[in-house]
Formats: sequence, structure tokens, C-alpha cells
Amino acid sequence: MPVSSSYQPVPTDSQTDNPPPKIRLHLVLVRRAFLFIATIALVVLATYKSGQWSASQATVDKGAQIPSENEEEAANLPPLNDTDMSTGGKYSVGYFTNWGIYGRKFPPSLIPVENLTHILYAFANLRQDTGEVFLSDKWADQDVHYPGDSWNDSGNNLYGNFKSIYKLKKQNRHLKVILSIGGWTYSTSFHPIVVSPALRTKFVATSIRLLEDYGLDGLDIDYEYPKNDEQARGYTQLLKELREGLDAHAARKGIDYKFLLTIAAPCGPDNYKKLLVREMDRYLDFWNMMAYDFSGSWDQIANHQANVFGGPISASESIHWYIAQGVPRHKIVMGIPLYGRSFMNTEGPGTPFHDIGAGSWERGVYDYRALPLPDSYIFRDESALASWSYNYQTKEMVSYDTEDVGRWKGEWIKREGLRGSMFWELSGDKGSPREGMESGPGKEPQPGYSLVAVVKDAMGELDRSPNWLRYEGSQFDNMRTGME
Repeated sequence: MPVSSSYQPVPTDSQTDNPPPKIRLHLVLVRRAFLFIATIALVVLATYKSGQWSASQATVDKGAQIPSENEEEAANLPPLNDTDMSTGGKYSVGYFTNWGIYGRKFPPSLIPVENLTHILYAFANLRQDTGEVFLSDKWADQDVHYPGDSWNDSGNNLYGNFKSIYKLKKQNRHLKVILSIGGWTYSTSFHPIVVSPALRTKFVATSIRLLEDYGLDGLDIDYEYPKNDEQARGYTQLLKELREGLDAHAARKGIDYKFLLTIAAPCGPDNYKKLLVREMDRYLDFWNMMAYDFSGSWDQIANHQANVFGGPISASESIHWYIAQGVPRHKIVMGIPLYGRSFMNTEGPGTPFHDIGAGSWERGVYDYRALPLPDSYIFRDESALASWSYNYQTKEMVSYDTEDVGRWKGEWIKREGLRGSMFWELSGDKGSPREGMESGPGKEPQPGYSLVAVVKDAMGELDRSPNWLRYEGSQFDNMRTGME
């Protein structure tokens, strides 16, 4: 496994020899005199600085309210989002999809809460003509009754996935839930919204309304992707207005709690180079890097889809680009796929392919839990930090992360000082039974360990900071009372 050139061992301090006995008394006297003078100087300096610091801090706060017009100006501005995240444990972030409760048979009760710090709930939709953010599947999100839910409650009460997940939050105080807005299917609706002040205002108000109603800890924007500079600037302005809106919401509630704001960030240079990264970073708590889908059915050559090094696109090159733009390492979360991409009629990585396999739920894509496919051999590339399976009879290659690669990636995240890992999406992982799920080729579970757990163990201790549970402004009676 290659070692990053930026990782250098810290030398230990050299030992200082003891002074000869004859000069020890002299050193003691000198030190006492020095300490007395230094103490007087510090008192004088502190008195002088106290007024100076107040004035300079006021200037910083005032300047932080003025949006920059370009990246050069942004580089000179103080960070608006000044929470110190450089300490604490790692983040383990997993997408939970509301459609996963159907054919995949993955309800909230199967979420591996012990291996996660954040859940990204996917996806809320948005109306491009009004800017309104709304739930994409109300039955799954708020209506379906799970075991233990009563049908005889009076009043307006919340059920569905959000009630179940809120109960998980109560039982696991380190677990935070973030509503992810957009995604690939809904992202085209962002284009007119981000460039319109009126539509952005509606977007902010309705998304924060959802946060309070459904007991959430933050919002995530999955905009794939701004196409031009106008949209990129509008995207940045939307993040600014969301950050201000979330902070104002906390102030109205009278609480000292930071509601989170994150995004799903592209790792393809054609997309990330359009972003105003320095400006965006001022408003974000962390960046979820979509370090997957580097190769797939849209290509002519079969290749790794989530390699860390090498290839036309790699996680390391993309992440280091963001770092070069000023994103702190402790705000970068690296995406890891819980699925594999298929290439048919190929000789393996770097060779042409023709067609894609049947997949688990869509053509060309297999759940990690169903890999490797029967009669396949596993290969790994330790220089790229990548792996794949290959069937010599069918000539099908599947690019996916094995347990070895998951461990390598966790170690790389730790060594690079990144904040943690993100997984798309949790229903694809191994380790949980799926009662009632249909069987068949591409769906049969294969032995092995949870990739989320493997990466977590390799990264190190997880963050344990508490979530938020009080939503007295919710429209739902049982949410206002904390599901008591």
C-alpha cells in the first residue's frame, strides 16, 4: 500500500542535558528574575490588547456579513463557519434512501447506528417554479406504520421513516440526521432556483420548515451540477442564505446548537472546477466527496470506478484539488461505494467492453452485499487502492471495493487527516438479513463483513458529539413532545 508523500513521522524532541552542579543556583536566580519581568510585561500587554482585540473582532464580524464577489476576495475573508472541527473523532456518514424500504426491504431498524455518526436521508424534492422543498415520498417518510406504532393515537402525529429515525437518535445520542435535497434525478430543478433570489428565499424557508417538523440535525445539498458561472455563483449564494437561515432558526429557538449544512461534492474535474470552492467553504460544515462512478456504462474502456490513485480520475487527485483551494482536511469526508459497476465482454481494467451486466436493481450495478458474483475471481491493485471481480466464462468484470480496499481507504483517510467516510447507500452493505426480499441472480447475499464497519475500524474512534432532540415548533404533536 503506497504511503502519501504528505505523511511524515514527527521526530521526538531531543533531550536536554542537566547543567553542571556549580551553575544550577545561578540558573535558578536568573529564571526567577525572568519570570517576574515576564509576568509584569504580560499584564501590561493584556490590558492594552483587551481593547484592541474587541475592536478588531467587531471588524471581522461585520466583514463576515458581506458576500465576496470573487475567489480572490474570499481568500482574504475569515471563515463564517468558525466551529473548530479539527479535533474530535471521525465521521462515518451513510445515505438512507426512502425507496429502500420497498424491494430492498431496508427499513430504519436495519441502519447500523453503532458504525455511523450521520445519516443522510435521501432525497427531498424541489419545485423549480416556486423554489419549494418538499418530501418525495410522504407515505414512506411520514405515514407508514412500523411495529410498535399505534393506529389509535389522537391528534396530528408523525410516523414513517422519520419517526423511526428520531427514535434511533434518542437511543444513540451521537447519531445526527441530515435531509439531503436533490440528487441526480431532481438536480435539474436547481438550475432556475439558484439564480433567483425569490426562489432561493422559498427554498431556505421550506427546507428549514422540514428540519423542524421532522426532527433533523441539518441540511445537505446534492446539486449535480452547476453548468456555468452564473449557476455556480447562485449555488454559493444559496449556501450562504441557508447558513444564515439555519443560524437564525437556532437563535429563534433560543438554543446553542449548530444545525449542519453539507453538500455532496463532485470528484470529476469537469464539474468541480466550476465551483467557487473558497467561498462555499465558509458556509459548510463538511464536504461529502462523491469519490465513485469514475468509470461505468458511459465509457468505452472498463476501469476502476472508485480508485484512490491512478487512472483518468482518482479520489486522491480530486480531494487534493479541494485542499489546494483551501478546504481544510478535517472538513473532507470521502465517499465509498456500497455497490459495484459491471463491464461485460472485457479482459479487465484498461480494456474495451461491450454491454453491462444485469445488476441487482438496475442494469450494470450490483449491491456490495451480492458481491463477488458466483464463479468469479477477486483481484486487487494495491497501487491504485482498487479491486474487482472477474468471471472467465462470462467475461464480466465488476469494479467494487472489497474488505481489503475498505481497510486501505480507512487507513488512507486517517493518514491524510481527512474527517471520515461517506457511503452510498446503506441498503447495499453486508451484515443485515432482508426478510421478504426477492431473490435471484445479482441479489443473493454473499458472505463477508460490513464495509461500513471495516472502514470505521480502520479510520479510528468516531465522533461522539450530541445530536438535537427538541423540536417544539414541529407541526406534529408527538414530535413536539419528543415521542414520549
